[in-house]
Amino acid sequence: MSVTRDEVLDLLKKVTDPVGGSDIVAAGLVRALNVEGGAVRFVLEVDPARAEDYEPVRAEAEAKLKGLRGVTTVSAVMTAHSKEAPPDLKPQRKAEPEGPQKIPGIDRIIAIASGKGGVGKSTVSANLACALAAEGRRVGLLDADVYGPSQPRMLGVSGRPASPDGKTILPMRNHGVTMMSIGLMTNEGQAVVWRGPMLMGALQQMLNQVQWGALDVLLVDLPPGTGDVAMTLAQKADVSGAIIVSTPQDVALLDARKGIDMFQQLNVPILGMIENMSTHICSNCGHEEHVFGHGGVATEAEKLGVPLLAEVPLDLQIRLASDGGAPIVMTQPESAQAQAFRTVARDLVAAGQA
Repeated sequence: MSVTRDEVLDLLKKVTDPVGGSDIVAAGLVRALNVEGGAVRFVLEVDPARAEDYEPVRAEAEAKLKGLRGVTTVSAVMTAHSKEAPPDLKPQRKAEPEGPQKIPGIDRIIAIASGKGGVGKSTVSANLACALAAEGRRVGLLDADVYGPSQPRMLGVSGRPASPDGKTILPMRNHGVTMMSIGLMTNEGQAVVWRGPMLMGALQQMLNQVQWGALDVLLVDLPPGTGDVAMTLAQKADVSGAIIVSTPQDVALLDARKGIDMFQQLNVPILGMIENMSTHICSNCGHEEHVFGHGGVATEAEKLGVPLLAEVPLDLQIRLASDGGAPIVMTQPESAQAQAFRTVARDLVAAGQA
């Protein structure tokens, strides 16, 4: 017999908030509660300055739920893991984190970023991960686009990640790529309604509590823009560099420049740029058409003094392969489209960057 959401909430109401005196549900501390079968997951959103006081509360809630009939696993995470104040992200003041840290077992971290959505950043991430695996690298892919996770679909991964001890998360694997995504923790079509502190907590959990094993490179598929997730990654993890994905059109490049400026402010090197949807060749007549313009990303890369890593065409097969759960690097490895990604992978390996 599976446990219900109401049963879980009724039990959590018996756990007292040590600050306000009410229960933790009434105090609004319980967030992102997910009850599926016998698995219960929730976030305990607390004041970072009182995190130490709330650790016994988290442990009590977890223990009570484990004793509830129908519950098989419990995962309770606090959004604040230390008693130090969170970094001040206001541009006029310097942030005050402990500094970027190496993730055990991971040699390099490469952020795949874009200034705006819809430029194919996740498609590039999935294909580049598979291309690096084809080059013999031990590759991980972290889908950090919390609001729009697409890597489970693109890499053909489904199911829930296991947790042998309730703390460590075992990632999924397909096409030679070790992968973790918030999309594996939620139901398909379910919105992730989280605020900034919860996003940052989830990112740090996926970085530090996932059993990545020994990796040559971890690619991080970031959400578009210059928000909390990208800043937290650069501030908390030792990021080796960033690859910026853009289409040639001026609107996309305007936003891409902002992403580049953010990484420069955070002292993350720009490894290069990729122009996606660079050109379209008609499958019937062979006519080449630059739907989104031409040469904009190459010009921007030259201006920055960074490599133009690839010009990837707008091609139906790339989309069909990604939607089918096997990137084109895997389904049509000899195609010109796949070779564009393979070339990027070889160049990164040759330069010692992946």
